[in-house]
Amino acid sequence: MTSFKFTHLDDEGNARMVDVTEKEVTHRRARARGRVHMEPATAEQIAAGGLAKGDVLAVARVAAIQAAKQTANLIPLCHPLRLGSITVDFAVGATCVEIEVVVEAVDRTGVEMEALTAVSVAALTIYDMAKAVDKEMVIGEIALWEKDGGRSGAYRRTN
Repeated sequence: MTSFKFTHLDDEGNARMVDVTEKEVTHRRARARGRVHMEPATAEQIAAGGLAKGDVLAVARVAAIQAAKQTANLIPLCHPLRLGSITVDFAVGATCVEIEVVVEAVDRTGVEMEALTAVSVAALTIYDMAKAVDKEMVIGEIALWEKDGGRSGAYRRTN
């Protein structure tokens, strides 16, 4: 049986930021997705821009971008990164809003947490803006779908 060592723990088991000083600077890219499930009438109002609080998707897009840029301030052991690109897309379905975020950077560590944080905050923003008309909304299925760059190479979710 092989022993697995957590990279964010030192030899005494204390939390630590991983030392990436010697890692090669490479192009990093991550795609994350999530959904906010809701009543059909809520999805219709969001698609039509008919909620009293305003354009839900425009506000959620800005929230996602801000969240990606603030990830190191929110997740204790994340490295601050110089992000090069953040793309946020939405698809409004009959009973949900699908969120997809792609984050890119040229740095020493990956951007998976930035993409996942952006999706999460976009979903929370959609919930916040639509909660007056639908308190039954459910945020879910937030996951990393792709990543490229770095020592561990490419990853693609298969399901």
